[in-house]
Amino acid sequence: MTESVEDRRWLILAVLCVAVLLVGVDNTIVNVALPTLSEQLRATNTDLQWIVDGYSLPFAGLLLMGGGLADRFGRKRIMQSALLFFGLFSFLAARSHTIEELLTARALMGAAAAFIFPATLSIVTTTFKDPSQRAKAFGVWGATAGVSIAVGPIVGGELITHFWYGSIFLVNIPIVVFAFLAGALIVPESRSPLQRRFDVNGLTLGTAFVTLLVLAIIQGPEWGWRSFSTLGLFAVSGVLLCSFVLYELRRTGPLLDVRVFSNRAFSAGASAIATSFFCLFGFIFLVTQYFQLIHGYSALQAGVRTLPFAIVTMFITPLGAIAALHVGTRYVVSTGLVIMGIALFWMTYIGAHAAYVGPIMGSMVVLAFGFSLINAPSTAAIMGSLRPDQIGAGAAVNETTREIGGTMGVAVVGSVFSSLFGPAVRHAFAHLGLSRTQLDIAQSSTQAAKAVVAHVPRGLPLHQALESGVVSSFIDGFHRGCLVAACVAIVVGVVAYRFLPLRVARQDQFVHGRREIRALDTSG
Repeated sequence: MTESVEDRRWLILAVLCVAVLLVGVDNTIVNVALPTLSEQLRATNTDLQWIVDGYSLPFAGLLLMGGGLADRFGRKRIMQSALLFFGLFSFLAARSHTIEELLTARALMGAAAAFIFPATLSIVTTTFKDPSQRAKAFGVWGATAGVSIAVGPIVGGELITHFWYGSIFLVNIPIVVFAFLAGALIVPESRSPLQRRFDVNGLTLGTAFVTLLVLAIIQGPEWGWRSFSTLGLFAVSGVLLCSFVLYELRRTGPLLDVRVFSNRAFSAGASAIATSFFCLFGFIFLVTQYFQLIHGYSALQAGVRTLPFAIVTMFITPLGAIAALHVGTRYVVSTGLVIMGIALFWMTYIGAHAAYVGPIMGSMVVLAFGFSLINAPSTAAIMGSLRPDQIGAGAAVNETTREIGGTMGVAVVGSVFSSLFGPAVRHAFAHLGLSRTQLDIAQSSTQAAKAVVAHVPRGLPLHQALESGVVSSFIDGFHRGCLVAACVAIVVGVVAYRFLPLRVARQDQFVHGRREIRALDTSG
């Protein structure tokens, strides 16, 4: 690293964080727009899940390609090119008028994001050489990723309140312009020190595996988890995974040295990150609808009420990285997962008329505190276990675990919610004399059920009974979804405590393909 890069390393980090913020915000900015999209575009619960996950599917599926191309052709070059495409596809999303147009634009945005995110993490890793400085940089980077997820609903709420739903995508364009120009002037170029033949077969197998796996997770709730289509996708993705592993093991210069998964720091760190995003995305998917459809908040009011999560994440994540250096990665990450589990258990006691100041905000703050302890130490554990030539692929794996975890959170928690909500609403509406099609529509989403209730005159006892039935059905589904997420967080917290090392390890040398790992000195 040249002296000039050393001097401006924190400025470089700031520019990279803008790109991270851009990508992260678009993961959740649509959540507060879901009721609006349900009404204006006649979107069902499945459509709403696809609007969220349509971004995540290509994002997750193309991350290995993004990391591999960044290593080969230059991380800055790939990031800058992807930023321009992200801006273009954001414009297309803003101009969409149907569910099909919106889903296509969202998918293209996710594809572009897959080439931005791993490049930012790779550049952070290569820019910060000192272990303690790198840990702090990961803390800031992780805080930005976490804050972006919570800021999304706030920005989306403000825009939806004053403009049309396309504004939540149009706002990306000035950010893209700023990130591109700042990156051109400040961020240095870097690439893998080993320029090997490009692993096209490995890239194809890895991308296909992740894409089909995520697709199976997304469609599982609609098709049925035991349906032929869902099980078939899982089976094919399993075959592709085995083929990818076997191929990479035989290859001299693999896209991803799959042996790194035998490193407990790498595997346990990836599991912890996936779990934290599983819980967070599942919770955000439900809580934004809870605020709007149960409490009657506007999109902006719902977004603002996620602000405590963003504030806690912003301040605690860097402190979590520092704590891991002194206390130990194992203790900090496992504690964070257990705290997330406790917060989600707390949410199972929150009713339809719970006060925001107190139980709702309190549980959200606890959830944010636990989340903030996990990601920076886990990222350091993953990236610290890699050789310089593996950084791009490692960054892609790091982000793939986030996306798979987040996608599973929306799919699984959303499926648990729907499995309770749909039948309960159908039962509540059964005596109205509605047709089967009308009942199907009513149970398809909370917004649709409330629309049916709205056609019943308010003065009638039936209106109150039906409205109470919809609210009760939603709360039961919300509680069950939070309970599932809580159990997952606590179980993985125990696993993380068992398998994460006390200190982050760094690969200092590779001799004849064997790693020699030296533990980092926490005083460094």
